[in-house]
Amino acid sequence: MNVNNDVEKLLNGEGLEVNDEFDSAPAEVQAVALRKTITYIVSAVIFNEKNEVLMVQEAKENCYKQWYLPAGRMEEGESIVEAMKREVKEEAGFDCKPITLVLVQEQGPQWIRFVFLAEITGGSLKTTAEADGESLQAQWWDQDSPLTLRGRDILRLIDTALKYRKKPWHPVAHPIDMCCHVVVQRLLLTFSSSDGVLWLLLGNIKDLHLPVAVSVKTHTVTWAANKLVQEAMPSSYYDLNVNTRGILGLQHNGRVPGKTDGLCFNTVVSLEHTGEGPHTSQPPLIESPRFQWYKVENPQLRDQIQQRITTGSFLPVHSLY
Repeated sequence: MNVNNDVEKLLNGEGLEVNDEFDSAPAEVQAVALRKTITYIVSAVIFNEKNEVLMVQEAKENCYKQWYLPAGRMEEGESIVEAMKREVKEEAGFDCKPITLVLVQEQGPQWIRFVFLAEITGGSLKTTAEADGESLQAQWWDQDSPLTLRGRDILRLIDTALKYRKKPWHPVAHPIDMCCHVVVQRLLLTFSSSDGVLWLLLGNIKDLHLPVAVSVKTHTVTWAANKLVQEAMPSSYYDLNVNTRGILGLQHNGRVPGKTDGLCFNTVVSLEHTGEGPHTSQPPLIESPRFQWYKVENPQLRDQIQQRITTGSFLPVHSLY
């Protein structure tokens, strides 16, 4: 493996194959199955030229006549983008295409939500004459007029998409069509020493590679990184800040139900010492033979990684508990 080449691919929004050898995983790894052991939710934030946002009126009994963004659960065999397009068409009447992912949210083992900024490509606004089990109607909302919302959680989604629309802070991000059977993180795990040297934590099973960690019990986007760091450097773990900066890209295929329903989040994580002293200028001591530190010698690559971390130029991920 060429570490620098793989890092450059991830920084460019590309993916890497996920095999069956993980650097942090439970004794038994089982494939996830959509709507059985994992739930994915898609949401679309669509604005018109007036910055009004597309909303749909719910037909479901438990939230009847309340308003929400076009959203819903992915179905078996769908890609993430296909699910988003279907939900917008069914609930709002429009055809659309994604501009970019703007947010990933997760709530433990319950669900992972993918939030898109999207734009209309065809169709027409759903009216009350077209009401069905998917929705009663759709309308544009100026975000000031009174509207009975199904949940205020969407206000954060709308605000995030509007901010990105006005001033993008990360490159356009689309799901990468690559297979994975479990939910994992591939970690670009960094440590910056006081002398300006950038270090990456690598796995060394068979060859040097960016480590891949499987979540245990939960399907959280952030948990696996903490578990891997604890395994690699147990004596230092409680004196470290494990900071998940954001997502460079996510890989999903979903074409074969029960076999390709997994996700790979290509995630940037930074380690920092919490205390002070001479030892804090160097990367934490690795105590597991399965890992090692790698010094980034390429100045362009080092600067690119550090700039992304400094500016926060990543797809954000939020944990909801």
